[in-house]
Amino acid sequence: MAPVNSSRRVCYAVSNELVKLSSLLPSNRNRSLLVHTLIKAFGLLSPPDDSASGNSALRPLRPIPADVRELVAYHDKDFVQYILRDAAKDPITNEAHSEYGLEEDCPAFPHLAEYVKLVAGATLTVAKSLREGQADVAICWDGGRHHAQKSRASGFCYVADCVLAILTLKRSLPAVPGSRSSKPRVMYIDLDLHFSDGVSQAFYSASSGSMTPQVLTLSIHHAAPGFFPVSEHSPLPNTSGVSFDPFTLSLPLERGASDSTFFRVWPIIENLKEAFQPDYVVVQCGADGLAGDPYATWNWSLGEKQGSFGWYIDKICHWRCKTLLLGGGGYNSPNVARAWTYLTSIALDQPLSLEADIPDHAAFPLYAPSFTLDIPRGNTQDQNTHEYLQHVEDIFGQVVGIIHDRMAPCKGLT
Repeated sequence: MAPVNSSRRVCYAVSNELVKLSSLLPSNRNRSLLVHTLIKAFGLLSPPDDSASGNSALRPLRPIPADVRELVAYHDKDFVQYILRDAAKDPITNEAHSEYGLEEDCPAFPHLAEYVKLVAGATLTVAKSLREGQADVAICWDGGRHHAQKSRASGFCYVADCVLAILTLKRSLPAVPGSRSSKPRVMYIDLDLHFSDGVSQAFYSASSGSMTPQVLTLSIHHAAPGFFPVSEHSPLPNTSGVSFDPFTLSLPLERGASDSTFFRVWPIIENLKEAFQPDYVVVQCGADGLAGDPYATWNWSLGEKQGSFGWYIDKICHWRCKTLLLGGGGYNSPNVARAWTYLTSIALDQPLSLEADIPDHAAFPLYAPSFTLDIPRGNTQDQNTHEYLQHVEDIFGQVVGIIHDRMAPCKGLT
């Protein structure tokens, strides 16, 4: 992925308040600060030296906090009211905390209400910029909270910003003469180690019976007995099952999933995209599948090799779709900062060198011992066998055919 001149319009959600509040998240304390600081240290938030060069530049957008009306576009009204008004008042032992999921992995914390409004607002701010034609790629690394449920916090996630963004992007647009449709289609791709249960559940069956399907979700994740989250929707699709929804899809990968496995399954993603033909693509870029994460489950690399994390985002950003990149999991915070800095440069179509030295800045010591941008693969054995991946390909071959047939009337095909 060599640097090229590009005029790609990229917007980026950031403000001091967003960084401050996101850095309070109990599961990822100070991660937001590391991410935005490293992106700034690499000069990606600075305008190009030559404005006539044709190179892309990030357009920072100050997030507008989401209001109650925007939050209840998906969330239950009682849940929103509790999170915004009552959670901070009640002691941790209050039964309502348990009812709304504010326990164990999602404890109430100071400024929770402000955090929920600003993280949701950050994702919505950049999503609206895409929808209004002001950007080609939009980034919100503090978003991607894919486990949040309609009326419960879950899995370190307090607000379903992914769902709110998809609902915003799928909203009907004024009809334009010669345009394909006034009902935009949104493809959601989740690359987090963990299944996107919150997003998948939100849209399960929503498109399966529609004459004009608008949302397709695909979660690529690890699934095993007892591995969070346990969900009936996380296994491979069963195309003959009564609960099969061709627009709510899962692709579970075994332990040790590496670049070669991700390269092998990439054509599945391309084929789904071609069958569905989305106007927008929302990508949850959880970094907990990278080598070096404390979960130590996958062995994905950041690098330039075919099938790497960066290679995936580069491919998606070159689709002819408006693209929204969101954050997600990742519990080695310096590595998450490395990953999302590199992905930001890819979004700009000006990829940094993976051999680049970490710039001197306040958090520099945290990037020991390599002090470079790269996150190489580890030594974990890839347990995704040829036979298993062939089985995956066979199933998704059927799925793609079903989607193509379902979408044919929308494309004017017979």
